[in-house]
Amino acid sequence: MRRDSRVLAFKLVFERFFNSDPEDEELWQELKEKDKSFAKDIFSACVNHQLELNDTIRSLVVGYDFDRLHKIDLALLMVAITEIEYLKTPAAVVINEIIEIAKVYSSEDGPKFLNGVLSTYVKQKGIK
Repeated sequence: MRRDSRVLAFKLVFERFFNSDPEDEELWQELKEKDKSFAKDIFSACVNHQLELNDTIRSLVVGYDFDRLHKIDLALLMVAITEIEYLKTPAAVVINEIIEIAKVYSSEDGPKFLNGVLSTYVKQKGIK
């Protein structure tokens, strides 16, 4: 299931904030073989485009200090923008999935915050 791939990619991105090599074998074991490549694609693109993603997110979170963003929300934003920008997944699908994942992992206000930031991103990019 693609959501499982997104959750794994999110967990790896989040873990990478604290550990530069988050190759957690236990996390990979949880995922079905067919979903591993999608998770790897998301995670690899997040790593390869980290500086660009940070700049993009910085420009979107007007009124927030980038360095003080909740790391969970930052990881979710990175996964979402990576999927939309680099993997060309439809924005509506990505936003819906990230909001659902945020309901489990983020704060009470996280889904609303993420929806606002991602909606702004989509509008700025002219994505439909």
